[in-house]
Amino acid sequence: MRHHLLFMGKQAIRMILLLACVSIIAFFLVSVSPVDPLQANVGQAALGSMSQEQIGKLEAYWGVGTPPVQRFLSWASDFFRGDMGVSLLYRQEVSQVIGAKLSNSLWMMALAWLISGVVGFALGVLSGMREGSILDKVIKGYSLLIASTPAFWLALVLLMVFAVWLKVLPIGLSVPIGVEAGSVGFWDRIRHAVLPALTLSITGISNITLHTREKMIEIMGSDYMLFARARGEGGFGMFKNHGFRNVILPAITLQFGSISEIFGGSVLVEQIFSYPGLGQAAVTAGIGSDVPLLLGITVISAAIVFGGNLTANLLYGIVDPRIRRGGGSL
Repeated sequence: MRHHLLFMGKQAIRMILLLACVSIIAFFLVSVSPVDPLQANVGQAALGSMSQEQIGKLEAYWGVGTPPVQRFLSWASDFFRGDMGVSLLYRQEVSQVIGAKLSNSLWMMALAWLISGVVGFALGVLSGMREGSILDKVIKGYSLLIASTPAFWLALVLLMVFAVWLKVLPIGLSVPIGVEAGSVGFWDRIRHAVLPALTLSITGISNITLHTREKMIEIMGSDYMLFARARGEGGFGMFKNHGFRNVILPAITLQFGSISEIFGGSVLVEQIFSYPGLGQAAVTAGIGSDVPLLLGITVISAAIVFGGNLTANLLYGIVDPRIRRGGGSL
């Protein structure tokens, strides 16, 4: 028990340090950006017709004349008190904007995460158990091809095929056009999230498949699998009794580690499908120099990614009793 409490304490400290470093780096990158927030959000023509007093008010609103260190410390002190600030673009609380955008993205990212994990693990196991067969060559070739395919190009292809040519799925957005928010049903949200989720899951399957395949090939050549085969075991029974527990640990690591890839890929995918999620909001905040919103999204995203890695470490103890008894990396 003490060992697990110590581990949780170390992870909490690491998470705090990680979030602090991420927020500092994100703020530094925004500060050195050549984008002028006034020109980006107001426009050069509009600025030319304004008086110096009006321009001064806009500069004060966007914090143009405030030293970067002072702005960051002010934001950090408010953040620790639970105040994430007000979005300069949306004119709403950052927590409200992130809550609305994250609720849209969760539909898409959850679908992509589940599909890529389950399908990638199954294909990796099948390919590894039948190394050198036609099935193995097909799965490996597919994985290598998809791994080298840009996500944005795949998104455009799926958009043209299913939304433009076949017209079986919506072309974009997260809800039907012209429908009130209260009238949007569960299946409407799922239908609009299919193409973005399919894009992310297809690109994510290859990585999990290739890693699981290599681990399964190593397991199939181990002494205990050769001994099981000598006793007459084979097929799914041999995998269930001897292979599953050994291949599931790296699969858990890949599955929860892929959360960061899902977040990264969602930025491009949401832009292509005009999906109003967290990734699109991050791009908008970066281009518009909306520092409070960008920092809020960065911290929340980093916390979710770190939480996925922490969950993987905790699940090790459930899957492998040796780690639960303190014999592993925990």
